[in-house]
Amino acid sequence: MERNESAIGTETMVVSPHALASAAGARILERGGNAFDAAVAVSACLAVVYPHMTGLGGDSFWLTYEAGESLVRGYNGSGRAGAAAMLETFADCAAIPTRGVRSAVTVPGMADAWAAVHGAYGRLGFAEVLEPAIKYAEGGFPLSADQYANSRAHADMLAAAPETAAIYLSRGEAPAAGSRFKQRQLARTLRELAARGQDAFYRGSIAVEIAGFLRDRGGLLTTEDFANHSGDWINPLVGTYRGTEIVQMPPNSQGFVGLMALNILENFDLRGLGHGTSGYYHLLVEALKLSFRDRNEVLTDPAFHDIPLERLLSKDYAAALAATIQAERAFEVNAEPMGSDTAFAAVVDKDGNAVSFIQSLYFEFGSGVVAGDTGILLQNRGSFFSLDPAHINCLHPGKRTFHTLMPAMALRDGKPFLLYGTQGGEGQPQTQTALVTRMLDYGMDPQRAVSEPRWVWGRTWGEPTRELKLESRIDSAVAAALAASGHLVRIVGAFDGIMGHAHAIKIDDDGFRQGGADPRSDGAAIGW
Repeated sequence: MERNESAIGTETMVVSPHALASAAGARILERGGNAFDAAVAVSACLAVVYPHMTGLGGDSFWLTYEAGESLVRGYNGSGRAGAAAMLETFADCAAIPTRGVRSAVTVPGMADAWAAVHGAYGRLGFAEVLEPAIKYAEGGFPLSADQYANSRAHADMLAAAPETAAIYLSRGEAPAAGSRFKQRQLARTLRELAARGQDAFYRGSIAVEIAGFLRDRGGLLTTEDFANHSGDWINPLVGTYRGTEIVQMPPNSQGFVGLMALNILENFDLRGLGHGTSGYYHLLVEALKLSFRDRNEVLTDPAFHDIPLERLLSKDYAAALAATIQAERAFEVNAEPMGSDTAFAAVVDKDGNAVSFIQSLYFEFGSGVVAGDTGILLQNRGSFFSLDPAHINCLHPGKRTFHTLMPAMALRDGKPFLLYGTQGGEGQPQTQTALVTRMLDYGMDPQRAVSEPRWVWGRTWGEPTRELKLESRIDSAVAAALAASGHLVRIVGAFDGIMGHAHAIKIDDDGFRQGGADPRSDGAAIGW
C-alpha cells in the first residue's frame, strides 16, 4: 500500500524497516536518550524482530553526527576473515560455500559497533539501551509477514541445522505471520552483553560458545579471531551534488559508487528530462552501470590494496564517463551476484545529533547456522571473497571483504540535511541515487521519494540474468522504450520486495524532521 505523506516531527525522527524497532528508538528518546542511544536500541531491536535480515552475528556501518563536534564520523563495524580462512582451506571448493558452518568466514562486527557508538556518544546506560531488544527476544513479538515469507522460502535450508530449525521453524514449517515469536537463547546472550559489554562477545563466554560450536563442526573462526577483532572510526568520503554535500563510507564499503553515480548525473539536466520518463530511468541506470564497472575492479579491503579514489571521484573523470552514455542505447556490464537482505535505519534527535546506519547478515538468515546455545545466526558475508588468487577481493586471513553496506547523509552548511539508505545489495546505490535525485532535483519529500515506483538492475545471488526489473506502476510505454533501448526489462510487483526497503529523513528549512518509511517493508517513521 502506498504511503503518500511524510511523518513530521518538530524535534525528533526515527525510521526503520520494522515498526517495533522504530518505536523502541522513539521510547529511548522519550526517556532522555540521544540519537546515539536510540540508534543502538533500534539496531539491537532489528537484530531481534528482523532476524532474517540482520542480527548480532552480522556486520554494520555507521555515519554519526554529534552536534557539539559539528563533524560526521564513520564507524566500520565489519569483521575480518579468521586466521584459518586461507585459499588452501577451500582447495576442494570452486567457491566458498554460501551456507553452513564453512560460510561463516568473518568475525561478526555488530556487538563491537554498538559498544563503539554508544561508548563514544551515548547518554543512557548500555543495558537500558538494549532493554527493548531483550524484551522482544524473551517475551516475543508478532512475527512479520516478511519473516514468514523468507522462512517459508528457505525452510529446507533452515531445517538443515538443528539449532536453527529449533528457533526458526515450527514443526518443520515457517511460523505463521502474526504468531508470537520468541528467542530465549538470544535474550540470554543479549543480557550477557548488556551486563558485561563487548568483552563478553569477543573475549568472554559468548566467544567461547561460538568458537567451540564451530570447532566441533568443522568451522573456521576461533576464540583468537574473536579476541583480535576491532572496528574502526574512520573519516567518511565527502562529495557534492548540485551544491549539496554527500557523505558516504569509504572502502571496504561500496559507498563511493553512490558518489560516482551522482558525479556522472551532474552533467545532465534531470529536471529537463522529467521524473519517471524513459530518459530518466535510462540515464540513472547507465550512470550506475559505469560506476559498478569500476567498483568491481577495485573494491576490497584498502589495507590489502590501494584503491584510486581520488581519480574515481574526480569531477573530470565523471564528465568523461558521462560523455560515453548514449541516449536510448544500453551497454553491457557484468553484474556480480550479491546478497540483498539488509536493514537500514536512521535517527535525528532534538539537539541535532544524527545517525545513519545499516546492518546485515548478507543472505537471508546469513549462514543458516545458529551458534550453539547463543541464539546467534552467523553471517555468511565472507562467502563473497574470491578464491582466485589474482582477484582483487581474494580471500586472505585478517582481510575484510567487499561490502555492499552503505549508509548515507547529505549536508547543508555542514549540518545533516538528509539521512537515507536502503536494503538491497547491488540495489543500494541504485535506490540511493533515485532518492537523492527525487529529493534534490524534483523536490519530493522523503515519503514520496521512497514510495515512488522503483527499479533495480543486475543480479542478486540466486539469479542468472542482468535484468532491469521495473515495478508495474511504471508506465508501460516507459517500459517498452527501455526495452527498445536494449535493457532486459522484467516487470515485477507494484511494491515489490526485490526493490529493497528504503527509508529517509529530511531536516527542512524550519528545522522540522520529515520521515519516510518504505511501504515495501514492515517499517515506520516516528517523530514528534
